[in-house]
Amino acid sequence: MKDKVAYLGIFTALAMILSYIESLFPLFYGIPGVKLGLANSMSLVILYLLGFPAACLISVVRIVLTGFLFGNLFSIFYSLAGAALSLLVMLLMKGRRVFSIVGISMAGGIAHNIGQLIVACFLIENLNLLYYLPVLLLSGLLTGLLVGLLSREILRRLPDGSGRGGSGEA
Repeated sequence: MKDKVAYLGIFTALAMILSYIESLFPLFYGIPGVKLGLANSMSLVILYLLGFPAACLISVVRIVLTGFLFGNLFSIFYSLAGAALSLLVMLLMKGRRVFSIVGISMAGGIAHNIGQLIVACFLIENLNLLYYLPVLLLSGLLTGLLVGLLSREILRRLPDGSGRGGSGEA
């Protein structure tokens, strides 16, 4: 892809904007740590367009910058753990070529929440937080569905001539 740096810059900026907007309008009051995660759609799109290293780069840059601008050090730790596990799961599933982008996103959403829960258990030193797992699994499934649908639509609309937004099965 010729415009790799341009894509990385644009999608990182879009991810940061989406993160900021989500911080202004929390959708899930009363459920700590649960949010829609629209910024993750930018990482998923880049995973399909430019591959795993570029998706990791966008995720790390977005998490660190938005963490310092709108969050705190703990939010950075939680987000990095969630993103790392999510991207790994999505990469493995994408490589199998049997899952749609929506299914991959749903698995990524679940993995993201599991990664954050692992960090929370470690930092708080309390395994009782695992009782929160069913709520996080359901929210990861639902938000992953929405992020996957958005990502699929973005890939369909990108002007690369294939109608699928580059590589992968959208």
